Amino acid sequence: MNLFTQNNKGGNPLKKHKLLALLLTICMVLSIVAGCQTKGKETTNVSENSLFTPGTYEGEGKGIGGTIKLEVTVTEDKITDIKVLEHNETPGVSDAAFNTIPAQIIEYQSLGVDVVAGATESSNGILEAVINALQKAGADIEALKKVPIEKAEKSDKVIERETDVVVIGAGGAGLAAAVSAHQNGAKVIVLEKMPKVGGNTIISGAAYNAVDPKRQSKQGIEDSIEKHFQQTYEGGDKLAKPELVRILVENAYPALEWLESMGMQFTDEVFTVLGGLWPRAHKPVEPLGTGYINTYMNYINNHSSDIEVLLNTKATELIKEDGKIVGVKAESPEGQLIVKARNGVVLATGGFSANVEMREKYNKIWPSLKNLNTTNHPGATGDGIIMAQAVGANLIDMEQIQLLPMGDPETGSLSGNIEQAVENRIFVNKEGKRFVDEGARRDVMTKALLEQEDQMMWVILDSKNYPTKDTKNNFNETIDELVAAGRAYKADTLEDLAKQIGVDPNNLIEAVNKFNEAVETGGPDEFGRTLFQWKIDTPPFYAGARVPTVHHTMGGVEINENAQVLDVNGNVIPGLYAAGEVTGGIHGSNRLGGNALADITVFGRIAGANAAKNK
Repeated sequence: MNLFTQNNKGGNPLKKHKLLALLLTICMVLSIVAGCQTKGKETTNVSENSLFTPGTYEGEGKGIGGTIKLEVTVTEDKITDIKVLEHNETPGVSDAAFNTIPAQIIEYQSLGVDVVAGATESSNGILEAVINALQKAGADIEALKKVPIEKAEKSDKVIERETDVVVIGAGGAGLAAAVSAHQNGAKVIVLEKMPKVGGNTIISGAAYNAVDPKRQSKQGIEDSIEKHFQQTYEGGDKLAKPELVRILVENAYPALEWLESMGMQFTDEVFTVLGGLWPRAHKPVEPLGTGYINTYMNYINNHSSDIEVLLNTKATELIKEDGKIVGVKAESPEGQLIVKARNGVVLATGGFSANVEMREKYNKIWPSLKNLNTTNHPGATGDGIIMAQAVGANLIDMEQIQLLPMGDPETGSLSGNIEQAVENRIFVNKEGKRFVDEGARRDVMTKALLEQEDQMMWVILDSKNYPTKDTKNNFNETIDELVAAGRAYKADTLEDLAKQIGVDPNNLIEAVNKFNEAVETGGPDEFGRTLFQWKIDTPPFYAGARVPTVHHTMGGVEINENAQVLDVNGNVIPGLYAAGEVTGGIHGSNRLGGNALADITVFGRIAGANAAKNK
């Protein structure tokens, strides 16, 4: 996706500075003052054909985390330096944008650069800041947008590599598999089609479900492996493979301890995540899913002689010889890549929530999903499922697509969400009325939301969820930042809040009062809700708009307890393993909130270990 229209038609591009000089000269001759005349500081001793007023200029842009401030240095005819002064973007998620976009602007002397996939808002904020600075330097912004970028032609070169284990995908499942494979004696090559690691994990809410005897007992929470099993299995309408559910719940806590052994930190208190049904979710200390990815990458960087991560490298085909998977074909920046695997290949490419065609093909449950956004990163396009099917893998539960009622109205992402705890907020429709048990299954809540006017709702809560102005959501956004950006609303009374969001004040007050009464009695309330903690009674009060969004695809390749991929006849495909959202059979018709991070960690760990051992 290109941010600006580029003029790339016909012939070889001219030298960038010559093209710009020519454009400016023509504009001056034709006296098109508004479109082409430089608009910066007045200066002396500057050529009339100069592209910029020499100097260093600051500029600001809006990223997902707030203001991005940059410093841009220019000569008369060249952008020479771009420095990042300050930003509040999420580490890991935005790194590729900050590393790539300024470098490309300087290399090509152009503003027609591409956004970095998975960091669109950060990319746009960086571009906005650079444009703001260059305007102060008297630049013709529209001309800079049109400077063509020389795209490198694909090389016909064929590169052959060999290793013990190949992992396809560098999200949470893939990196878990890579680390586990190495801990079991294997050398590993990880192939990742995106320009950065992290996949969906790094932009996730990061809640991790596990029965935890240490943390839960301190909070007086009664839980058990059997309870986690029953809630997961029955919460998916008993459509999952029970043997896989059993592995998930029994290994969730040992896998959490495995993460902690590598330095990952979780907060001391567990909580109930949206659609999690019980307080067993663990929250990482680092925002979003950066803690998982940073933990894995720290390990990988410390063992870089044995584990190699290749970015911008798209796997296209599994190599099958004599019925066994022995390697992977891929497209890399250097040419065609063939990586042979002595022991095994692990598929960890994620689901297909970002592939509208696949969603429409397999959806049998929901109304058309064509016009819904997704919480997923743009690389979640089902590549691994397609590659596995081509070598005979069986697909299961493909129609089981999970929607979430918590999407940003514009992007579908989880950013901007003011929800802090399931127990302490309510949902109201455009009339200001509650319509569902806010502690219910995700599919139940989403189906109810789809029946509301404009398929939107307001999350309502009070200051106990945001005790200070510095309290942040999982996207590192403070409530004051969200209010300032118009993504949340704040008021000292429910009446005023209702007026701000355009709902009937009487209805909103009644909804809150009935909720508060249920908190006193412990419920269940009129919607059957039983999860309560605090009343909504302490100003200021807050509201945030949310809509349905495509969140998780529960279907994929079928695996056994060893994370081995099964064919259409139920037999193991030798040499092929899978973990994470590329698989099916673990969640049934509905994934409990907080189970995905446990899933990818548990089965990523199993897949990596078994691939290393070739078992």
